[in-house]
Amino acid sequence: MNVRRRLISATAVSAATALGLGALSACSSDSAASGNTDKFDVVASFYPMAFLAEQIGGDHANVTSLTEPGQEPHDLEISTRQRAQLEEADAALYLKGLQPAVDEAVSQTGIKTKIDAAALTTLEDHGGTEHAHEGEEGHSEEEEHARDPHIWLDPVKYAEVAQGVGKAFEKADPDHAADYKKNTAALVQKLNGLNSTFENGLKDTKTKVFFTNHAAFGYLAERYGLTQEAISGLDPESEPSAARVRELQQEARADGVTTVFYETLVSDKTARTLARDAKLKTDVLDPLEGITDKSRGDDYFQVMEANLKALQAALGAK
Repeated sequence: MNVRRRLISATAVSAATALGLGALSACSSDSAASGNTDKFDVVASFYPMAFLAEQIGGDHANVTSLTEPGQEPHDLEISTRQRAQLEEADAALYLKGLQPAVDEAVSQTGIKTKIDAAALTTLEDHGGTEHAHEGEEGHSEEEEHARDPHIWLDPVKYAEVAQGVGKAFEKADPDHAADYKKNTAALVQKLNGLNSTFENGLKDTKTKVFFTNHAAFGYLAERYGLTQEAISGLDPESEPSAARVRELQQEARADGVTTVFYETLVSDKTARTLARDAKLKTDVLDPLEGITDKSRGDDYFQVMEANLKALQAALGAK
């Protein structure tokens, strides 16, 4: 669809094909689809962005994801074939600050429509608390830039992003603007319903504190009057200090915490160790960075509903 494709040499296209451009795992039903079709071709950075693009783009969009199912998105490196795919796409949908390699690749491409989800809502700092607990120096720069990117875990913020994505699609592909507007409205309505379900399901609980492997649920906690205490900070791979672990053990007793949540895409070793030492249960709270066979559902809404059930059980919902 993109007229710029005429400027891409046959050599570049054949090279990209040889590198397996068409084999990139897509989030659409056509898993072998490449970024060169007659549809509105959208390259999304990872699952929450791909899901928005699919829901809003509907039949008019061909959506592929740079992050493979089961791959930890924070660790993504962009390959040559993915750079070629970005060049051929009609739009790139990403979340600036989550995946530095994607940010760099998108900034270097000549793609006309670049949609940064982080610019469509307000990002907040939920990471500084965890760093402060560590009592170590050298975190000032990280804290300063620790804007929490996990906006999709708050249905209200995710709906704000959806509205912005819908407008961007309408502008980039005006022939199908009416359908994009209709699809966006339907998605926002569904997200509003999910928000109401969470509000009702979490308004009356024995405790408001929950423990997570890393600080992915700050927006969700803030939205529903809960307190997230993360073993690690915003980086799921960071290791907590001994002092932080002792502090969490004390807090578990003081606040009636029953469960330590871990996630499917990163190691559960630290969470299970804390749970064993503090005599707590473990369960999954999925940050929805990707859908795999281990996910408790096939899409965003199903997994979010599973997350709600897990929170209700851990918090003692009445």
